[in-house]
Amino acid sequence: MMDRTPGLAMRYPWDEPPAHGSAIEVAEGVLWMRLPLPMKLDHVNVYALDDGDGWTVIDTGFSSKKTRAIWQALIDGPLAGKPVRRVVVTHHHPDHMGNAGWFQSELGAELVTTRTAWLFSRMLTLDVQESWPEETLDYYRSAGMAPEVLAKRMAERPFNFADMVYPMPLGFARIKQGDVFRMGGRDWDVHMGNGHAPEHATFWSRDDNLVITGDQILSSISPNIGVYATEPMADPLADWLETCERLAPLARPEHLALGGHKLPFTGLPIRMRQLIDNHHGALKRLRDHLDTPKAASDCFAPLFKRTIGEGEYGLALVEAVAHVNHLYHTGEVTRTRRADGAWLYQRKG
Repeated sequence: MMDRTPGLAMRYPWDEPPAHGSAIEVAEGVLWMRLPLPMKLDHVNVYALDDGDGWTVIDTGFSSKKTRAIWQALIDGPLAGKPVRRVVVTHHHPDHMGNAGWFQSELGAELVTTRTAWLFSRMLTLDVQESWPEETLDYYRSAGMAPEVLAKRMAERPFNFADMVYPMPLGFARIKQGDVFRMGGRDWDVHMGNGHAPEHATFWSRDDNLVITGDQILSSISPNIGVYATEPMADPLADWLETCERLAPLARPEHLALGGHKLPFTGLPIRMRQLIDNHHGALKRLRDHLDTPKAASDCFAPLFKRTIGEGEYGLALVEAVAHVNHLYHTGEVTRTRRADGAWLYQRKG
């Protein structure tokens, strides 16, 4: 039965996003804009907050001439030619950090982000690989990546962070857990998230009902939670669930959540409960699925409950590893090596 208690349901104040090069004012002095992405999730939301003599921009899109042309149209149009003085990046992923270096180098903006986000971004932009590192291939094999998918990847140049992120100059201003940050005529409490990205910043306004959630909290999709070759035994799902439980008490029904993707929404408490419950449900289905030994790549059906296509395979695989790793770390499954190098997981008992 649908809960019709006032304020408890999720609601979407805007049915449609802003067109490229235009903006929607979601609150006084707060503009919502959207940039294209060349993937299945085909957009990223960015925001501009009016500081009076200039703007603070939240997140920046992939680095590309097309995206920067859209940014220039936004600066000349909705931003009325006032300078972008600061760029706040919620986390290090390239659809958020991508043009931060351009804003710094070409427009003279200050970069504000977490230390981990800056270090990851700076490191990855400098770590260009022309061929696949053996550690990455070993990781794919350990996850049971389908042989035809692995062969296709090995025949192509690997994805490089620097392909999608503008060169980053030295220097940034750090934000951290517990800070109070002033932007857009408001004071914002800074709360860090983890799981989707390490030290992911979220901002909770003290002066009205706005929350800038980045990718930590999204309205109609769950953030990707993945394990990568850099830390193959990581348990980001534990980090993400801890963050959800910690942030949930802050959520109020009247909050307007401004996320990195999809539509802004109200009804944040119910969304926090959904995000937590959805992953606990996925873990229960996964435990039942692992009644016989299976590789991470054999676990898509119980986790996602839909067919995974080629374009989604990579993200699905790293998220499947995150879930089997979590069960392994909590002692609920054992694992053994298959002859081809894949880890096989099986429920205890």
